[in-house]
Amino acid sequence: MRVCVVGAGAIGGMLGVKLALTEQEVTLIARGAHLKAINERGLKLIMNDGTEHVATNVRATDNIEQAGPQDIVILAVKAHQIAPIAHQLPALFEPDTVVITTQNGIPWWYFQRHPGEHEGQRITAVDPDGTIAANIEPERIVGCIAYPAAEIAEPGVIRHIEGIRYPIGELDGTESERAKKISEMFIAAGFKSPILPDIRSEIWLKAWGNLTFNPISALTHSTLVDICQYPLTRHLAEMMMTEAQTIANKLGITFRVPLEKRIAGAEKVGKHKTSMLQDVELGKAIETDALIGAVVELGEMTATPVPHLTAMYACVKLLAKTMGEEGIYIKGQPLNP
Repeated sequence: MRVCVVGAGAIGGMLGVKLALTEQEVTLIARGAHLKAINERGLKLIMNDGTEHVATNVRATDNIEQAGPQDIVILAVKAHQIAPIAHQLPALFEPDTVVITTQNGIPWWYFQRHPGEHEGQRITAVDPDGTIAANIEPERIVGCIAYPAAEIAEPGVIRHIEGIRYPIGELDGTESERAKKISEMFIAAGFKSPILPDIRSEIWLKAWGNLTFNPISALTHSTLVDICQYPLTRHLAEMMMTEAQTIANKLGITFRVPLEKRIAGAEKVGKHKTSMLQDVELGKAIETDALIGAVVELGEMTATPVPHLTAMYACVKLLAKTMGEEGIYIKGQPLNP
């Protein structure tokens, strides 16, 4: 199948390499030094067991509109990066082209193809003016949760840290033929990819940790294990997660993992910097709205008090504003002896 990975960073690059090695026709959308390295040497993936894979049979470009029509488009950019490129995505579409979304947090399509009180309602935190929804029809979308942790070790090289799960699901909960084909394709590439009857509950489970640990880590420059083992931040995480769970429950979501087990899972990952902290240290825009702003918005929608989430959202929004206006990154440096 023709597969275009829009955003061949850590997660998208990992998918792209493994899919290319199963002889899928893969096109990667990348930019800068990363794109140059891919075109010169291919894209390398170093798994956490030391195994190395190199995909040289890939096309790579920074021009979405020149990538050509695709069977599957894997949208692997971060949530705040979708709107600026949304108008280019239809150039990849044929009538049956599927769009697989892998973003962290609450997606723009959350209330699409989801009968209920809020059917069709737009989450303005992630799609303020409806640009994304206007360019990606809900019928194209298959949701996906990217559980692996990975990083770009250097241009053209992805380092896998842990995890191989990419569960997927149709927005309406059906087990469609296209979902089966996508699941089979991911499994053939070496991933775990079950088809879920309720993709939204799994999105909440992933978001439950992201909306908590990402902003705390970005503000404190601490890793997952640091946050979980320090009593004050562990308590803060518990309060934020409790508020989010209350919102989710009002929306009909049930969590298959209890709160303490979810925190223990984050602690087990160890000295891992969250994606938001990595972006702060690189001076990149941070994904505040999909991870936490959308949940605050859902709190308002469901009349749920969220004081801890609101305070954290205000702090990370100011951090993002300061970094953007001053053009800085914030990274710890050793003290002079």
